[in-house]
Amino acid sequence: MTTILVTGGTGTLGRAVVDRLLAAGHDVRTLSRRPHPGTGRPRLHAYAVDLRDGSGLAPAVAGVETVVHCASAPTGDTEAAGRLVEAALTAGVRHLVYISIVGVDRIPLGYYRAKHEVERLIEDSGLGWTVLRTTQFHDLLLRLVKAGARLPVMPVPTGVRFQPVDVREVAGRLVELASAEPAGRVADLGGPETRTARDLVRDTLRAGGRRRLLVPLWVPGGVGAALRRGENLAPEHADGTISYGDFLAERTGGSGRGGRAGG
Repeated sequence: MTTILVTGGTGTLGRAVVDRLLAAGHDVRTLSRRPHPGTGRPRLHAYAVDLRDGSGLAPAVAGVETVVHCASAPTGDTEAAGRLVEAALTAGVRHLVYISIVGVDRIPLGYYRAKHEVERLIEDSGLGWTVLRTTQFHDLLLRLVKAGARLPVMPVPTGVRFQPVDVREVAGRLVELASAEPAGRVADLGGPETRTARDLVRDTLRAGGRRRLLVPLWVPGGVGAALRRGENLAPEHADGTISYGDFLAERTGGSGRGGRAGG
């Protein structure tokens, strides 16, 4: 089987990717600044690497056939990806798979611009490459709502919709891509339903037994306009099967509540 390196292997997505790669019989290396010691799994090897300066990167990549690049940070993503690409070229890596976000080329957020720059860097790298863009993860929306619920009044973006996708389904797709030949930019992956921000916040609060006053918030500027146009959505690729209601039900032990799709 293939030796595959997963950057960000201890993150939410990285862990799910690692589990599926191991289940498929691959030898897996994880790369993170603080790898978990003593995994107890013989085909899993953890490497302490800091992509911010490249320390420890060369031995982690040596002998690897495929890299799945899941690591991401609020700043420095482009520089980190450049170091990873350089090390992969030196080591003779055959295939680099990158996870990106729907709308990185259309929503003027700094983080999105950086993700788009990484896409272009990989495309021009000389490596065999595959890029998958997805909509927002269920876990991300849950974290955002929990953070907002610390206050008694919650601002909720008005006119904005989301199409959340389950991280396990994203991981499954990344493993399929990593196990195949380089495919370039592949079809986006979105969740099974598109729902308003207000609906998602309301259902999250209800699942957690919380009550908050929801206040409409008009998101200004180009970011708000892009979100209201639905540039963060992939309705033609609603290929996920686990709804946000299903995700919440798993967390609370209740029954899944697929919300009404639409705006």
